[in-house]
Amino acid sequence: MTQVTDHGGGVWSIEVPIPDNPLGHTLVHLLDTDRGPVLIDTGWDDPTSWDTLTAGLSSLGVSVTAIHGVVITHHHPDHHGLSGQVRDASGAWIAMHAADSTVVRRTRDAEPGLWLEYLTDKLTRAGAPDEHIEPLRAARASGRTRTLPGLRAALPDREIVPGELLDLAGRRLRAIWTPGHTPGHVCLHLEETHPANRPGNGRLFSGDHLLPEITPHIGLYEDPDDTTVTDPLGDYLDSLERVGRLDPAEVLPAHQYAFPDAASRVRELLAHHEERLTGLLALLAEPLTPWQVAEQMEWNRPWEQIPYGSRNIAVSEAEAHLRRLVKLGLAEVLSGSEPTTYLAV
Repeated sequence: MTQVTDHGGGVWSIEVPIPDNPLGHTLVHLLDTDRGPVLIDTGWDDPTSWDTLTAGLSSLGVSVTAIHGVVITHHHPDHHGLSGQVRDASGAWIAMHAADSTVVRRTRDAEPGLWLEYLTDKLTRAGAPDEHIEPLRAARASGRTRTLPGLRAALPDREIVPGELLDLAGRRLRAIWTPGHTPGHVCLHLEETHPANRPGNGRLFSGDHLLPEITPHIGLYEDPDDTTVTDPLGDYLDSLERVGRLDPAEVLPAHQYAFPDAASRVRELLAHHEERLTGLLALLAEPLTPWQVAEQMEWNRPWEQIPYGSRNIAVSEAEAHLRRLVKLGLAEVLSGSEPTTYLAV
C-alpha cells in the first residue's frame, strides 16, 4: 500500500518509489493552499511511481487533476521526473530556481551522445584508468550513444526567487537558495507555527540538502559548455550554515523521514566535510589525480565493490573536495599536468 503520512497543518508526504535505487523512495509533499493543493517535488518518471503518487493523492481525497502547482527543490529526476505528467493532467504550474531550469533546458536541447563525450573527457582528465574509460570509447565508436538523463523533463514555467515568498494563497512558504547538491537547489521554509506547537521557527522542506542520516552527494556542476571552475562544496557548506541559522522546529526532507533539530544535523555535516578535507589534505603530500584520491577516500563500501556508474559519481565528489582545498589556498593544481594533478601547498 502507498505510504502516506499526515504531518499536520495541511501537510502530507507520499512515498513515491525510485526504481532500482538504494534510496528506495522520494517523499513527495502535498501542501494545502486556498487555491488548491500544491506538490513539493513529484518523483521519478516511471509508471509505478506515477501510480503510487496518484494512489497516495486519492487516499487523501485529492485527484491529480486538482493539483494547482508544483514546486521543485531541484532538477534531479527523482524530484522533477513526474512534473510534466502532473501538469498534463491538471494544468498546474511548475516552479524551479533559474539555475536548475537552465540545466533542464540544456539537457532537453542536448544532441545524442553529448554526455558520453563529456564523461569520457572528464574521466580522462581526472586520471581514470584506460580499462574504465574504454567502454565509453567503444560505445562512441560504435554509435551506441547514450542520451542525457532527464531528456523528457518538463520545462518549468515559474521561477523560484531566493528570499521571496512563493505565490501560495493562505500559506507563507519562503524560498531559501541552497546550492551545492545542484546549482539551483532550494529549501522551502514554511513560516507558520508548528501544528504541534514545537519550539522553533516553522518547518523546512529540505529536498536533498539536509537529510537525517545520509550525507548528500556534492559533485561537480555538470555543464559541458562551461569552463568556469566552480566550488560546489563551498556553496554547500555556506548553504548549510544559512539553514542552520533558520532553526526550524522540524525538517521535512525528500528522503528517509522528518526530524527535529536541524542545527544539530548541520553541525554533524559540517564536521564530516571538515574531517574529509583534512584527510584529503594529508593524502596530497604527494601529487594525486582525482581518481587516485577517490580510490583512497572512505565510502560506504570498499572501492573494489563500488559499481561502475557509482565510481563516476565518487570521482566527481572527490574533485569537488579538491577544488575546495584549492579555493582555501591549501592545495594547488600542478601546472600543465595531464591528467589533472593536485598537491598540498
